[in-house]
Amino acid sequence: MKALVESAQATKTASEVTALLDTETKNRALESMADALTDNAESIVAANAKDMERGRANGTPEPMLDRLMLTADRIAGIAAGVRQVAALPDPVGEIMNEWTTAEGLNIKKVRVPMGVIGMIYEARPNVTVDAASLAFKAGSAILLRGSASAYESNAELVRVLRAALEKQGVTPDAVCLVEDPGHDAVDRMLKLRGLVDLIIPRGGASLIRNAVLNATVPVIETGTGNCHVYIDETADYDMAERIVINAKTQRTGVCNAMETLLVQEDWAKQHLERLLKTMTKKNVELHGDEAAGSYCPGVIPATEDDWANEYLRLAMAVGVVPDVRAAVSHINRYGTRHTECIVTETPENAAYFQKAVDAAVVNVNASTRFTDGFMFGFGAELGISTQKLHARGPMGLREITSYKYLVTGDGQTRA
Repeated sequence: MKALVESAQATKTASEVTALLDTETKNRALESMADALTDNAESIVAANAKDMERGRANGTPEPMLDRLMLTADRIAGIAAGVRQVAALPDPVGEIMNEWTTAEGLNIKKVRVPMGVIGMIYEARPNVTVDAASLAFKAGSAILLRGSASAYESNAELVRVLRAALEKQGVTPDAVCLVEDPGHDAVDRMLKLRGLVDLIIPRGGASLIRNAVLNATVPVIETGTGNCHVYIDETADYDMAERIVINAKTQRTGVCNAMETLLVQEDWAKQHLERLLKTMTKKNVELHGDEAAGSYCPGVIPATEDDWANEYLRLAMAVGVVPDVRAAVSHINRYGTRHTECIVTETPENAAYFQKAVDAAVVNVNASTRFTDGFMFGFGAELGISTQKLHARGPMGLREITSYKYLVTGDGQTRA
């Protein structure tokens, strides 16, 4: 078993190589990685079966087991994602801006690799491949620390990816796995300043909070998702119902699912009873304020915690508000700055909502479920950033690069 620092040092050395790779070499290596995943599907599924067996023995809930599970079809989908990354434009070397100063200096702002990206994540083995492929295409090396519950799966996936890189003459240390399964390995990884350039935590609130509060390495905070849908007074009922059903029930255990529904009071008088009955028929547990409770029997009185809750299951909070300004005030108080939605036919209210809501993504008449790197055309993502510095929203290739200024003169000196 490699020690953490040894793995980090190997990744650091590899990052100096990956930064210089041309686009053709990176794409060829990514295609090789995709081929290797499908060619080794049997061994990957076998390794995953060990994690699944241990998870069942430990009483892991079924939704978490579903996240953990790998099948031949899922592996084929993961491999297709790698090919999509290969097909994306290479961000490295992109000239973001260029100008000439009064002194005759030519200045270019150029996109460059981040260096070493440290990824800390929970029991989703697909993240192992998504993160590795994105980091590699962006010219960086990656140090992966998945959860102990997915260790066998992650170890086999990394073995396959490293072999594919080596086959193409690329240093396999561009993809390294933290082999120490102990919890203290995470805390030590957060302090590898000088070896790791960026930490991206992806998982539950406690994992993210630990990284933000304890890291000495810069962190991009990927947030939990207390996402809201606000139905404005002019909203079309059929559109609102479609969006609410999709945002809440299409997939519950994800960060871009709706957790709170806010409804304008006049619209509520006409339509909320029908909408809430539709949601109860879909087995959604309702927690609501007094006004919401008056439209549907069985609504559980909402507590302060309910408004801030990321349920990640068939449950949601429901509140009735007087207008769009009250909705925005509620969202900015309880939201997690992830994704918020307004359903409306009033352009002025839509514009106010998009301007006033403090979130990475603000939708008009579209489900919160669209906040996703793939849906945004990024191929894949390393997570959804809910902070304001450097990157915000789905993090694709450009969001995991940095930049530098290239200054060219012909002998100028400063007076």
